[in-house]
Amino acid sequence: MDLRTVNQYVSGNIAQFAPPVCFELIGQTFDFVMDDGMDYKLRFIDKTTLEWSIDGGETRTASDYLCAKADDTTYLVSYELGDTPRANHTFVIDLENYLVTRIFSQVGKNKRLPYFISQRYEFGAILREGFELPFVRHGFTSDMIGNIVQWNYGGMETVHVYHCAHYYRITYPPEQEGSRVFNEALAKLPSSDEPTAYIKIKDGLYLFSLTEANMERVVGDAMPFRSNTMCFLQDYRRMRLIGRAFGTTTYDGVDNALHLTFGAFGKLLDPDNVKDYIKKLLTDPNPFIV
Repeated sequence: MDLRTVNQYVSGNIAQFAPPVCFELIGQTFDFVMDDGMDYKLRFIDKTTLEWSIDGGETRTASDYLCAKADDTTYLVSYELGDTPRANHTFVIDLENYLVTRIFSQVGKNKRLPYFISQRYEFGAILREGFELPFVRHGFTSDMIGNIVQWNYGGMETVHVYHCAHYYRITYPPEQEGSRVFNEALAKLPSSDEPTAYIKIKDGLYLFSLTEANMERVVGDAMPFRSNTMCFLQDYRRMRLIGRAFGTTTYDGVDNALHLTFGAFGKLLDPDNVKDYIKKLLTDPNPFIV
């Protein structure tokens, strides 16, 4: 018997270290009071389906969802809205502080770059009966700037260089099998810089979100990964992450919708004791900005 038929959540290499699929939110309902005035209600129906509505509306939309657990009280929930063009809601649900962060991603809003993904971030709190809403929020941070982390996904390793407030850089260890293909793809760009957001969820736990924007704009269909967005809940107490990817891959002219969760284990690298090709990524100028 092929046991992959039992588990519908099996995916590719990047998902080898994905955390166990989380079903803990089944039967629960959450009211998210967002600072932009767009409030959300999420009701988790079963292992795969939730219902959501906006601004207290009576119309509830059912969507398939992915849920992964970052620590004892923090969940990453992602679902597609069912729209054309495709759109995604990702929520970080923090039940220690009763706070929430939302990422809204949408494909196809750029007329010249149809695969390009736009991103918006918003913060809010979780409504609880009998309690006042907290005034604190998750928020953008500079805590990660200047750090270098090597992440091991099982099937591959990457080195993330968090070098400035709104961008990051990536490289692949050359001794790793398969790195040549990825590094050759990066060499088609003037730099691996991609736009990012760094958000503090709580002490030691950060949401890092990136969009493959420059690669799509400069390289286009020479790369199969088409302006995908990836968000990473990075736990620096345990040196592990969980994340989700949303976007499109194109192989042999065929588009494939991408929406999955993944995981990795990491180690912090000493910036003073890394190889020169990594060290220079902390200081090289960003060619995509003036």
